[in-house]
Amino acid sequence: MLASEWKRLKVLKILERNLKKGSVKIIPETIDDFWHLYNIIYKNDEVYAHTTREIKPEEKYARPRRGERIPVFLGVKVEKVTWDRLLGKLRVHGTICEGPEIVPTGAHHTLNIALNTPLTIVKREWAKHQIERLERASKTSERPIIIVAIDDEGYAMATTTQFGVEVKVEESIKLPGKLEAEKRSAATKEYFKKALNSLRQIWATTPNPVVIIGVGFVKNDFAKFLENEAADIAKSVIDVKSVNNGGVAGIYEALRSGVLLKATKQLRIVEETEIMEEVLKRLGKGEPTITYGFEEVEKAAKVGAVEKLVLADAMLRESSNDRRLLIEDLMKTVEKKGGKIIVVSTEHEAGAKLIALGGMAALLRFALH
Repeated sequence: MLASEWKRLKVLKILERNLKKGSVKIIPETIDDFWHLYNIIYKNDEVYAHTTREIKPEEKYARPRRGERIPVFLGVKVEKVTWDRLLGKLRVHGTICEGPEIVPTGAHHTLNIALNTPLTIVKREWAKHQIERLERASKTSERPIIIVAIDDEGYAMATTTQFGVEVKVEESIKLPGKLEAEKRSAATKEYFKKALNSLRQIWATTPNPVVIIGVGFVKNDFAKFLENEAADIAKSVIDVKSVNNGGVAGIYEALRSGVLLKATKQLRIVEETEIMEEVLKRLGKGEPTITYGFEEVEKAAKVGAVEKLVLADAMLRESSNDRRLLIEDLMKTVEKKGGKIIVVSTEHEAGAKLIALGGMAALLRFALH
């Protein structure tokens, strides 16, 4: 697909926003929008949406009759939010706080959030980072990229998402050595056919841009093979880059090292990976302009030393209410003193590294003594 056509991609729509009343009405249009909502909807928020509810007849039979499922508009006070990454399903569980008379208030209900259907989120107070996340999702649709890591020992293919990298296929192979030129040429052709078949299956479902990476010259040969054997896919190849590792390790290396920046400069995962590399680099060198853990970061925030607060999404989503309020107060302090907040997804490698540091780190403007 041409770059000029990307502008027609779907993005999250913000229909109404009344922060005085704490309400924002939106329409999610992509699965990635569900990921944003999963990280924005908290316990004790209220979510309003169209749903269906089984209404049982009020008749005194010996056996209870099965009720009729009817469409209703309900408000649910949130107790739990679940997101099925594989199925792309977002569910909001809670108790009914508003609905028609036939639906009992206080009863439990689960809203299955649907694409292209409006919902309203009501919070006691919206944090700045939450509004910024919605605004960013509504302005830029970060197009997924297919990454092909290929060399003479095998290939791996993955697609990028706003929440991480999803490996689609991984194959190992051993080509004949370069001294057996004839055998190697024939085997390579069959190998490329197999790789093309895997790539076509992925690309046919979502014809997204393709980046080819790998060790040595095999990646370049595969790119030329695509031009001759699959011109439609070849047109989607936007970059060919070298890495030091093959397979899935090469894909993560490409994200860490920045060789995918040309293709993914709008992709949030790259920003998150880069900031964690900077955190680990400063820690590794023992630099004084880095700290981690809630207590230490809080000390730095109070004196205006925090330039960037790096926070794992799980810290906000999974903490108790009291703990989350403390974290949000810390975030407000950082923002008031001109600091930037970067929330890192725990669905990919960078987030896992941050969790190992306690889920929170800060890059400092100046050293603390």
